[in-house]
Amino acid sequence: MEGSQASAEDRQCWARLTDKQRACLDLLLEHKTSKQIGRELGVSKYTVDQRITAARLVLGGRDRGDTANRYARLKKICDRIAYDPVQVPATPSPVPSRRTDDGLATVLGLGETRRAEDGRSLANLSFGKIWRHDHKLHTRMAITAAALVTLIIFVLGSLGIAESLTRLVAR
Repeated sequence: MEGSQASAEDRQCWARLTDKQRACLDLLLEHKTSKQIGRELGVSKYTVDQRITAARLVLGGRDRGDTANRYARLKKICDRIAYDPVQVPATPSPVPSRRTDDGLATVLGLGETRRAEDGRSLANLSFGKIWRHDHKLHTRMAITAAALVTLIIFVLGSLGIAESLTRLVAR
């Protein structure tokens, strides 16, 4: 097990270690106790001891310290990155926002200054000013009455269609 090249035995020992055992051994290399390792990994102290004992049997260490030393040597040899590290792209530059603090109508393009495709102002169209909130009382009442009449016509039309369908089915 000497030298910097990984022998077949070294690779076999490395392959037999589980990821959980490696996580425990990594923290053991930092001279942490089983209790500290357990807290960091979210497992009990006894589970950590079992993992380290199993790793000790795989690596053939005499005690925890010897196991940690053998693992450190194996890690240097077998845990090398065999490829270039991933290139992280540069942080994108911020894009200026189209949002202003003038209100939702301006953000959504519903303001009076917006132009239709033919060049006319939307405020001059018949529906352009209906969404404003500063109408006078008689204008609000007219809008409400128009909506109510439209609703009544819709309901009566639906009832007429339903009656006609009922007659057709009954025949």
